[in-house]
Amino acid sequence: MKMTLVQHFAELRRRILWVALIFVAGFALGWFCAPTLQAFLTRPLMAVWPNGTMLYTGLADGLMIQFSLATGVALMVAAPAALWHLWAFVAPGLRANEKKIIWPIMVLSPVLFLGGAAFAFYILFPIAFKFFVDLNQAAPVPSVLMPAAREYLAFAIGLLKVFGVAFQLPLVLVLLNRVGVLRCSVAVRMRRYAIVIIVATAAVLTPPDIVSQVVLAVPMWALFEISLLFMRRD
Repeated sequence: MKMTLVQHFAELRRRILWVALIFVAGFALGWFCAPTLQAFLTRPLMAVWPNGTMLYTGLADGLMIQFSLATGVALMVAAPAALWHLWAFVAPGLRANEKKIIWPIMVLSPVLFLGGAAFAFYILFPIAFKFFVDLNQAAPVPSVLMPAAREYLAFAIGLLKVFGVAFQLPLVLVLLNRVGVLRCSVAVRMRRYAIVIIVATAAVLTPPDIVSQVVLAVPMWALFEISLLFMRRD
């Protein structure tokens, strides 16, 4: 059934309100779970740094940490709902072939993001944090390692986001291939340049140590090769 412009706007407003309500509920959940989430995010550092101590540099640090973690949880909860409502809003106007392209992307994108974040948390963090702790403790001058809690969480969450976004590479390449922008044969010929771009991207997005850069560059290269398998042959 065709809808008028006013009905479209009414439906859009209804869906936006639903997403806003889910965001508020996610924020409340995140506020309640923030201490547990902070302990979880700090666990990789404490695993390689027994009896470590983190520093609160201001009176409002605890409040700001709880607020930022609650906001992060709210975004994580609201993002799938927003994607679903966006799909439900635009799907009636799409052709069948367009739905076949967009629907898998909307499903796989959050999965790949979580996969990238999990890879960073369980693979990169133990390696990188041990490297940093050992390097600081081996300082040639007397020193006390006491990272600020807010800075650490911002650093850790930033890396989780970087890996989550980086793991979207297969979707981008396959989408470009399916819409006719990138041919598979061209992607194969450009492999050597893609590797250089991947290494340069890893160097920019990760901390300035070779360990973190390699840990990001290798899976991105693997994802590039996997993407070639799902591209349509010329």
